[in-house]
Order: sequence, then C-alpha cells, then structure tokens
Amino acid sequence: MNRVVHFEIHAADPARAADFYRTVFGWTINEWVVPGVTIPDENRYWLVGTGDSAERGIDGGMVIRRGAPPAAGQAVNAYVCTIGVESLDASIAAAQSAGATMALPKMPIKGVGWLAYCHDTEGNLFGMMQNDPTAA
Repeated sequence: MNRVVHFEIHAADPARAADFYRTVFGWTINEWVVPGVTIPDENRYWLVGTGDSAERGIDGGMVIRRGAPPAAGQAVNAYVCTIGVESLDASIAAAQSAGATMALPKMPIKGVGWLAYCHDTEGNLFGMMQNDPTAA
C-alpha cells in the first residue's frame, strides 16, 4: 500500500494537452462520459491510459486548470511524473516537435540512465528517463 496509483494533468486546453501526450507518448486519452448526465465544463474529466495494464506503471486523468499555469522558471512545487522511454533523444525531439520546451537538458544518472525535463504545452513539468546502466 501507499503506492501512487493515479496522476492528474492540469490543462487550460485539454484538447491541446491530449494531442501532445497522444503524439509524443502514444497514450490513450478520452473524455469521461456518464450516459444521460450533462457534466458542467469545469467538472469535465479525461481518462489517461499510459500503456498495457499488465506492465508496471500507472494511468491517470486530465482536468481543466482552475488557476494560472506554472510561471516560467519557477522552482518545482509539485510532484513531477517521469515517463520511461526507449530513446531519450527521440522522445525529446518528439516532445519539442509537439510543442514542449526544455526545462533541463539530457543528463546522465550514473549507472541508471539518461534523464531530461520538459514543459508540456500547458506549462506542466514532466521528466523522461531512458534506462542505461552504462550512463556516466
């Protein structure tokens, strides 16, 4: 117990954010619908599937941001999700092509792998990690 089981992405423009994560990571993102119920705009919710449920990892959701986005250059003030990727270089290129900006460039984590941080199209910080025990 006490394991992280869900994450949420806050977005001023959920359609734009969904396009970003679908394009860069191949995630499935669909708006949660309750048949016969009209959900007010401020309570709309999107379910985020990050991969095969048989693999290690978690799924999450997306909500409409209810305040200002994180300010550029501010210190981290929330949990940061890091996504495991096959190729960090290819993932950085895909993220930037889809509208991400670099927060911290590719760096080695000795004996573990390669890590970089970006801001998504909504200003949210996320990490990407490529396993590589030879990283130095």
